[in-house]
Amino acid sequence: MAQAIRLAERGQFTVRPNPAVGCVIVKASQVVGEGWHIRAGTPHAEVHALRMAAEQAQGATAYVTLEPCSHHGRTPPCCDALTAAGVSRVVVAMQDPNPLVAGSGIARLRAAGIQVDVGLMETSARGLNVGFLSRMERGLPFVRAKVGASLDGQTALLNGQSQWITGEAARADVQQLRARSGAIVTGIGTLLADDPSLTVRLAGFESFQPLRVVLDTQLRCPPDAKLFRLSGAVLIVTSVQALSQQAKKVDALTQLGVQVLPVAVDDLGRLHLPSVMKLLASDFFINDVLLEAGASLTGSALSAGVVDELWWYTSGAMMGEARSALAGMPLFSSMQQVPRWRLLEQRLVGQDVRMRWLPPVAVND
Repeated sequence: MAQAIRLAERGQFTVRPNPAVGCVIVKASQVVGEGWHIRAGTPHAEVHALRMAAEQAQGATAYVTLEPCSHHGRTPPCCDALTAAGVSRVVVAMQDPNPLVAGSGIARLRAAGIQVDVGLMETSARGLNVGFLSRMERGLPFVRAKVGASLDGQTALLNGQSQWITGEAARADVQQLRARSGAIVTGIGTLLADDPSLTVRLAGFESFQPLRVVLDTQLRCPPDAKLFRLSGAVLIVTSVQALSQQAKKVDALTQLGVQVLPVAVDDLGRLHLPSVMKLLASDFFINDVLLEAGASLTGSALSAGVVDELWWYTSGAMMGEARSALAGMPLFSSMQQVPRWRLLEQRLVGQDVRMRWLPPVAVND
C-alpha cells in the first residue's frame, strides 16, 4: 500500500478534479502490476496495473489507495475490471466519499466473491487527496493561503518594491504549490498594484494551468490586465449590485473570455468568502484553492475561517520601516482574543524558511 501511495503522488498535479489514486497488484509475494491515475479522463490506476499484470492478475491481490469506482464516467467502472481480471482480494486504503461511489464499489466486489479489506494506511491515503475529500465531504475546496515576508514581518518596502523578498528556491516551491491547485484566488487590490499573471511556470506543467480568480466587489478590474491576455480560464467574482450596474464592463470582459459571476456580500459590504469557496467547489469542481493576495484579503480569509492551511515563507531580509504587514487582522483588545495558529511543519527551502500552520482549535473542540 505504501508503494501504491507513492505511485498515486505522481498524479497529484494532473488528475484534477479527480482524486490521485495508485494501485499495486501482488501475486506470490511479487509485484506483478502497478499503475496510477495519470490524467483526468484517461484510464484509472487499476486499469494500468491490470494491463501490466496481464494473466498474472488471476488470483492476485490488488492494493488500491481509494475505493475502485463503480460508475460509468469518462471511463468504465474499475470494480468491473478487477472482477473480470480474476483478482481474489482487494485491499482498499479508504472508502470513496463521492456519492457516485460511496461504498458501492466495495459492495460490488464482495458480491462478485472477492475478499475486500478496507482501512490499511487510511490516514496516508487521505493526505493524498485532502482537496477532493474536502469538496466531497464539506462542499468546500481545501484552501491554502500563501504569504511571503521578511524576517521582520514585512511584505514590501515603503516605495512598494517587493521583488524579491524570498529566494529562487522558495519561488520554485510556490510554483509547485500553484501547480497542485485547481484555482488561484487573489483580490482586486493585488491586481491593480502588481498586475500579476498567476500562472504556473513549472517546466512540464505549463498545460495544467489553474483557474485564476479575482475577487472584485465593485468590478474595478481593468480590461487590459495581464492575466486577461494569457491563455487559461479567468473568473471575476463580484457583487450582485456591480454585475447589474456595470453591464457594459461585464460584456467587455466576457468578450475577452472572462467569466463574471456574483456572490452575496457580508455585513461590511465585502464578498462573502464562504460563498465564494462554495461557488468554486460546486460550479467549477475545484478541490484545492491557493490564496495569493494582499494583507486585506488574506486577513479577511483568515478571520472568516475559510483558510485550512497557512503557508508562510520567511526570508532573512530585514526591511526596516516598510509598507505592509503580513495580514490585515482585526484589532484585539486582549491577548485572550488573539487566535493562535498551530505549527504543522517547518522546513528550510534554499535560504528561506517555509512554515505550514493550521487554524486555531475552537474552544469547544
